Amino acid sequence: MSAAPLEAVSANAPSSQAIPSQATPSKRIIIGYGFWIFLLSDVILFASFFAAYAVLSTATAGGPAGRQIFELRNVAIETACLLASSFACGMASLAVAQRNQKWTQLALLMTGLLGFAFLVLEFHEFTGLVARGDGPTRSAFLTAFFTLVGCHGLHVTVGLLWLGTMMAQFLAKGFRQDIQYRFLCFSLFWHALDIIWVAIFSLVYLVGVST
Repeated sequence: MSAAPLEAVSANAPSSQAIPSQATPSKRIIIGYGFWIFLLSDVILFASFFAAYAVLSTATAGGPAGRQIFELRNVAIETACLLASSFACGMASLAVAQRNQKWTQLALLMTGLLGFAFLVLEFHEFTGLVARGDGPTRSAFLTAFFTLVGCHGLHVTVGLLWLGTMMAQFLAKGFRQDIQYRFLCFSLFWHALDIIWVAIFSLVYLVGVST
């Protein structure tokens, strides 16, 4: 066989390096759609909890109402911690874009510390209510309150575990494209929790103390 047919065959044959480059974008699209579906399902979950709380907010069964148990000062500190953690997460995104390992780790550490402070304050609020006899079994209102706010706290806990894995992956593997994509998903998740908390702060705490 002459060299020309061999060259033609090799030119028409698919390159082994072309397949991953063509498959990677489709995989990213699938993962991206899947993650957005996950976020939307979370929004639906919290919308259901908000609806249940709105219906049961007056069902105190002779127990305390929101204005009697909510301490806006502590909740405002919680809110400040979570908003600041979201800002730190945004700073981490800028550091990742610059491939700066030092500032990426520092920003993610600050995000985690502020998120942990939020959880500590929320745990203190819950234990204080339970110690006074105002736990989730006291009334339908308190059941709805603990379910809604506790579900958000559970999401923050999962987010902190995810954050820890991202810090370890950046440190061990650097700024690989797949790791940057995972971090993008994490940052969307963390900012979504921030938005949901603003809704909780407004509709549960602020409305609760004013009615």
